[in-house]
Amino acid sequence: MTNQTATAPPSGGTEVAGRVADVMLLFAGGPEYLGVTAISRELGISKAVVYRILQSLVSREMLEAGAAGYRLGPAALALGVSALRRFNVRNAAAPVLRRLRDETGETTTLSGLVGDERVYLDQFESPREVKMTVEVGRRFPLHAGSSGRVILAFLPEERRESVLARPLAALTERTVTDETALRARLTDTARDGVGVSLGERQADAGSVAAPLFGPDGEVHGSISVCGPRHRFTPEAIERYRTLVRDAAEEITRTWTTHR
Repeated sequence: MTNQTATAPPSGGTEVAGRVADVMLLFAGGPEYLGVTAISRELGISKAVVYRILQSLVSREMLEAGAAGYRLGPAALALGVSALRRFNVRNAAAPVLRRLRDETGETTTLSGLVGDERVYLDQFESPREVKMTVEVGRRFPLHAGSSGRVILAFLPEERRESVLARPLAALTERTVTDETALRARLTDTARDGVGVSLGERQADAGSVAAPLFGPDGEVHGSISVCGPRHRFTPEAIERYRTLVRDAAEEITRTWTTHR
């Protein structure tokens, strides 16, 4: 008897699952916000179907709705972080960040680019009693703080301009929200290969960060040394610039040659 299951057309459930996956993939590397009309036009499916898919994804926190449209929600970002944790970059970074922590006495961190934001993927805490720690998995805008700014500085121009075209929220009174001033900071960061923040993302924190580039040659994350702002003196910052830049180059080299 012929096995008709093997030649049967895809079931309705399979088709729906495919459409849900297609919708989610539009948010990967695309604009932060998408609307029903844009998704319908891009995928060639009706607005009614798109709306039902979006509402289902919102109910599961895979997406969240806002005035500007829909964007990735906490559940999707958690999945992204879980996947990023398994990237070879985490293995490549760990020994280097431990050594950098020991050399500086400050907490060292690894961040990854998720959509048009960044998340902390790992940290190696300072042994000091007073220290900075970060919340692994939490998302932050790219314009605030050194870890985000070094990523933003090396993004492809189209993606960078998309970020700069949005309102730049102030996380602290020191966050750079003026577009002209931020562009100047990005130019300096791209030239030096290092970013410095003194209270721009967290009021009492200082940090020095450098970008990480993947096997494709594009920026995928960053590393940083961070701690209480009062310990980030001009002399300390100058020393950390070299250490962090060298550490980032070592991680990138290991990641791209042993992937």
